[in-house]
Amino acid sequence: MSDETSSEGGKQRSYRLNNAAVPARPLEPALYLVATPIGNLGDITLRALETLAGADVLACEDTRVTRVLLDRYGIQNRPYAYHEYNADEVGPKLLQALAGGRSVALVSDAGTPLVSDPGYRLAVQAIEAGYRVVPIPGASAPLAALVGSGLPNDAFFFAGFLPAKDKARRDRLAALVEVPATLIFFESPHRIAATLKAGADVLGATRKASVCRELTKTFEEFRRGTLTDLAAYYAGVDNVKGEIVLLVAPPEEVTTTEADVEALLTDLSKTMPTAKASAEAARLTGLSKRDLYQRLLEMKARPE
Repeated sequence: MSDETSSEGGKQRSYRLNNAAVPARPLEPALYLVATPIGNLGDITLRALETLAGADVLACEDTRVTRVLLDRYGIQNRPYAYHEYNADEVGPKLLQALAGGRSVALVSDAGTPLVSDPGYRLAVQAIEAGYRVVPIPGASAPLAALVGSGLPNDAFFFAGFLPAKDKARRDRLAALVEVPATLIFFESPHRIAATLKAGADVLGATRKASVCRELTKTFEEFRRGTLTDLAAYYAGVDNVKGEIVLLVAPPEEVTTTEADVEALLTDLSKTMPTAKASAEAARLTGLSKRDLYQRLLEMKARPE
């Protein structure tokens, strides 16, 4: 990172709003994690603009993507690429800039840095080295999807991307069956149908869900329904496009009596091994698979 990125190198610290130049104050030395729009460039915050314009060093995933945002707001700061493929080379240079008392701003291609993003590594390194890390909040795809989904938002669990292979995907979903919160996933367009099918099979056919596509963009879409309904719909769509956030409602609370549980376990154990019967009972009742497994063992140990 050369000195041309700093004010001493002659770069103008300002941004443009309604064709008026707004001066940007120099920043204190720190790593600034700046949220950028996830689609609509109008969703940038004033604080983010001032940070992008005032930082001594600006790091981003893809300079071409960030350049579009900078040009929109007349920011002349030069972006440098920092991503998973060059982190070993560029990361130390950014830390060196911090060591030299300079301000470093980090952005991802869209949304909040560090969320399913290579910037996490740099932030951890900066914290461990004792440098100040400052979040500049703003757009976030998981939160935008959550508030528009119509699903419960008092508790949510962001699970990132699911595995690409079917078995690993289903195993991961199975580990989340009992989480008492709305589940939030990122998913690719070409895998959404398979993921919804796996979700219906593992999480429950009647679990409510929402597929949020192209958030804040021209063709923004929220499609809501049960996992079964959504799986059937996307199975019939040949070419799904756009970035997708998938949300799945928490498991419904079911009041089940002791007699009901024992009757269910008895019925399932007639055709299934103990482990599988307890797992199926857990899926149907929302109760702990471990507790149901132990209960079924105790039932089998009772004298006739």
